[in-house]
Amino acid sequence: MVASGDLTGHVKYKIIIQESEKKVRKLALSDDILMNIDKPARYIGGEVNSVYKDLNNVKVRFAMCFPDVYEIGMSHLGIQIIYHMLNTRDDIWCERVYSPWTDLDPIMREKKIPLFALESQDPVNCFDFLGITIQYEMCYTNILQILDLAGIPLHADQRGENDPIVIGGGPCTYNPEPLADFFDLFYIGEGETSMLPLVDTYEENKRQGGTRRDFLKKAALIPGIYVPSLYEVTYKDDGTIETFSPIEPGIPEKIRKEIVTDLSHTYYPEKPVVPFIKSTQDRVVMEIQRGCIRGCRFCQAGMIYRPVRERSLDYLRQLAVRMLESTGHEEISLSSLSSSDYSQLKPLLEGLIDECSQRHVNISLPSLRIDSFSLDVMSKVQDIKKSSLTFAPEAGTQRLRNVINKGLTEDDIMEGAAAAFRGGWTKVKLYFMLGLPTETEEDMIGIAELSDRIARRFFDEVPKEKRNGKIQLTASSSFFVPKPFTPFQWATMYPKEEYLRRAHLVKDAFFQQLNHKSLHYQYHEADVTVLEGVLARGDRKVAAAIEAAYRKGCIYDSWSDYFNNEKWMMAFAETGVDPDFYTLRERDLDEIFPWDFIDIGVTKKFLRREWEKAQREEVTPNCRVACSGCGASVFQGGICHEN
Repeated sequence: MVASGDLTGHVKYKIIIQESEKKVRKLALSDDILMNIDKPARYIGGEVNSVYKDLNNVKVRFAMCFPDVYEIGMSHLGIQIIYHMLNTRDDIWCERVYSPWTDLDPIMREKKIPLFALESQDPVNCFDFLGITIQYEMCYTNILQILDLAGIPLHADQRGENDPIVIGGGPCTYNPEPLADFFDLFYIGEGETSMLPLVDTYEENKRQGGTRRDFLKKAALIPGIYVPSLYEVTYKDDGTIETFSPIEPGIPEKIRKEIVTDLSHTYYPEKPVVPFIKSTQDRVVMEIQRGCIRGCRFCQAGMIYRPVRERSLDYLRQLAVRMLESTGHEEISLSSLSSSDYSQLKPLLEGLIDECSQRHVNISLPSLRIDSFSLDVMSKVQDIKKSSLTFAPEAGTQRLRNVINKGLTEDDIMEGAAAAFRGGWTKVKLYFMLGLPTETEEDMIGIAELSDRIARRFFDEVPKEKRNGKIQLTASSSFFVPKPFTPFQWATMYPKEEYLRRAHLVKDAFFQQLNHKSLHYQYHEADVTVLEGVLARGDRKVAAAIEAAYRKGCIYDSWSDYFNNEKWMMAFAETGVDPDFYTLRERDLDEIFPWDFIDIGVTKKFLRREWEKAQREEVTPNCRVACSGCGASVFQGGICHEN
């Protein structure tokens, strides 16, 4: 690529010459605009490993969108996987799109510049598909920003034959109903299985002269595809769902999620796109497994990604080398919901340590369980580069850890912390939740007391002459949001004021601890939590409030500087949507949820059984200790069929 100056500054970008094609590529934004916005490299494309194709050979164009700023979206592994998979086909060109930042958004509206894809710089509304990954509820208004700036009608029923097919994927599609009005279809599950058949169906329908409606009806028959316009919802007088059913014959009543059973023989980006500017995860991300054996009752990912499936050791060793060579990154992260539970973690680390030490590459181990460290492994990893450790006890007392089925004892936590301190770590981050079902004041204060006991263990384990600085312990608590397809989906939430009361109680307790000078406590915004609860468990009626909030200027709601709770409350009031109905209302065990038409393998009967066990403070063993009969064995793969 040819460009002058620092890509993160305000530099004139007239053209970019793609070395692979030696072809002049005009940018969608003029020099004047690029010089007067923050980080123009967000919008120019041309990054290392980005894909360019000859349009004469392309039959289907796919714009893959992450509805947040470039630095966040470029850190998302899912988009990299789909980008790589689609671009393995010569007849498909997948390009990337991100939400314009708040400085560019008004300029594009004023100057009527349509939203464009990074690679070709072509308007998104000329593509065949606009795929939007929906990773968290607080990006919902950004989805409308994307559609609006692209010139695509917000409502699916208002789109014409020449508008892109708007498809949603990602974890939030496990309750797609609050967004149902805005999407033509949703992909439920892992994209490696049905995405290419979906594109082939589209191309065949177009070749045969079929209409948009014809394609949607054909798409609804593909495993994992949900077309909202082909289903009807009716409600009872109390506002709960009475029926949810297809409106045409042959359309499936339930949509089963799609999963990949063999992760060592599927698509994975050996040459991921490398951003020009520092992204949130400025490193190679290597996914070692999917799913989690633990069964924490609050964790949606632990349920929807069942069963656990591992990538083979040989595959990962080869993959690591290829990704490091193709990117030049100085860190590799082993991605998983619970990295400690990967059965080949020790030999994988031993191989990576040798490889990474030669390359001066750091190894990052997120999602480690505090009871699974060995002093030997920690010391070897730290030899490359020292970093902080992150543990997630989730609750401050053993009683509440049993309620949530965390599977950690006090001894596990203390011994794990001791091993970490002996290994030389002095910076520790602890993650907790407030507002969990059955939580008492003793549980809340327990967060501060447990943090203090961990800090004390540092002074007990490490002699003064061997301390590499003093212990720095940061505890943070998020407020619990009950998510679909978890045992806690029946749980109620609290008003904003109650969440704040609990957080202040914990904060006061920290000041009472012996080592309070070494402890730091922070907590999440309470009003964001309430809104997240509405969006997470909402139904189709919530769509009107989302649109009203967007019309009032709400975007980037996940960014505290831009979140405006007052506008959201006005939107709820104007559309007649009562947030309390979705957050504070007691749910009947037999209530039909908006997401009940989705089959994730894990049965509602199992989730209800776990909810009842939580009330009794009973622990369920993890999947490697004993099968709990959750239902995920229906997929005929992974841990359910290891033996």
